[in-house]
Amino acid sequence: MNDFKTVQLEVDSRGFATLWLNRPEKNNAFNAEMIRELVLAIDHVQSDKSLRFMLLRGRGKHFSAGADLAWMQHSAKLDFEANLTDARELAELMYSLYHLKLPTLAVVQGAAFGGAVGLIACCDMAIGAADAQLSLSEVRIGLAPAVISPFVVKAIGERATRRYSMTGERFSGERARELGLLSESYDAAELDASLDGWIDNLLLNSPQAMRASKDLMREAGSMSLSPALRRYTENAIARIRVSPEGQEGLNAFLEKRKPTWTQEPQQ
Repeated sequence: MNDFKTVQLEVDSRGFATLWLNRPEKNNAFNAEMIRELVLAIDHVQSDKSLRFMLLRGRGKHFSAGADLAWMQHSAKLDFEANLTDARELAELMYSLYHLKLPTLAVVQGAAFGGAVGLIACCDMAIGAADAQLSLSEVRIGLAPAVISPFVVKAIGERATRRYSMTGERFSGERARELGLLSESYDAAELDASLDGWIDNLLLNSPQAMRASKDLMREAGSMSLSPALRRYTENAIARIRVSPEGQEGLNAFLEKRKPTWTQEPQQ
């Protein structure tokens, strides 16, 4: 998968992928080509059964400055149907990322504006630099964060989303952590070292159990405390207990040894 022009997909020998936004000369701003390539890259990650999780990062100084100016100028000249097609392609990206079976971790530095906030919200977890600058900036140019709004609301709640989508104000990585958009924030100089700790921690876990937990949390979060949800959770734990990884994990715990999927941190 090295034929991409705007993104880069790297696979680490330890069993995880890093999907890079790779237009640093344009501050990783979206255009139609990048959106299509991100969807293709996510589909590739989805189909690779050897992968345990995926990182989402941006090359260069910024995670992503949002929509590319030239792309926006082109879109402004399109009719409704053509704009609807563009919106559907962006929605496909967001929904593909959100529904990816693997756990996802976004790593945010510099600017993350507009649709970039949507990408972060679609990931299961995110870390970033405390001095990163984020913004739902669409209102500043007469637009609205329509396609990304369901995911941002899920990440930070309706009240906060109302504020930042209507004001367009910038907020820091530290504020993003307070809102729940980032799981943790760090000094910019410590971000990569902190990421290593997250990677090492994720590599301790059963790949199957992480996927099952992701599915479980999505179901539990979208349903009320109903008999159907109770049955779903009962079946979920029963299935994973009898699975090969479930049996290996339980036996390793009882035998006081490390399970076979555990990888030691790199020195």
